[in-house]
Amino acid sequence: MAGFLSGLRRLYLTLYNWTVFFGWAQVLYFVLNTLKESGHQHVFDAAQKPLLFAQTAAVLEILHGLIGLVRSPVTATLPQIGSRLYLTWGILWSFPETRSHVLVSSLLISWSLTEITCLLLLLQIIRYSFFGMKEAFGFAPSWLLWLRYSTFLLFYPTGISSEVGLIYIALPFIKASEKYCIRMPNKWNYSFDYFYAAIVALGIYVPGSPHMYRYMLAQRKKALSKSKRE
Repeated sequence: MAGFLSGLRRLYLTLYNWTVFFGWAQVLYFVLNTLKESGHQHVFDAAQKPLLFAQTAAVLEILHGLIGLVRSPVTATLPQIGSRLYLTWGILWSFPETRSHVLVSSLLISWSLTEITCLLLLLQIIRYSFFGMKEAFGFAPSWLLWLRYSTFLLFYPTGISSEVGLIYIALPFIKASEKYCIRMPNKWNYSFDYFYAAIVALGIYVPGSPHMYRYMLAQRKKALSKSKRE
């Protein structure tokens, strides 16, 4: 029974990781192709469908951690996935005025290149395919391990900068539209202002981003040191 459950887990994680990898590969392809053909103003529209799919599917990573399917700590996964979902749905999807900004291009390139890299015709594997190969074949080559734990050194800062910039750019549109706001009086006797919530989100990036970067540096050091010992 234990062997069957272990095999089922391996099969599920393999399918999940490769599926999301191909989603990010599509995002990267559409972004680069659109930049070449028609400019950054159309990047979001071109990559929207695979972006919404790949980013929303990442919610399952939180569930995987909660039920013990993977060893990744939820405390590290939740803020990263949460911030990306907020940018994807709460900013870009909700406020079309932000979609034509050049920061959308840097954001999607940073996100997708955290998962996949341009090496070997833009189709070699980083994060999702790293786990996919490990689950499918029981090993991961050293160069793939190095890529998995090194690409964030560049793309995490560019991604975070783009996230902060887009939230800031969205603020006047959030304020003018009053979308997602709840005004009193109402039967719940409760009010909510999405504009101020966005400002709070910006404030969280100040202590949160350095903390996450230091965490990933520590994970990188641990993983690469272990690889050298093996």
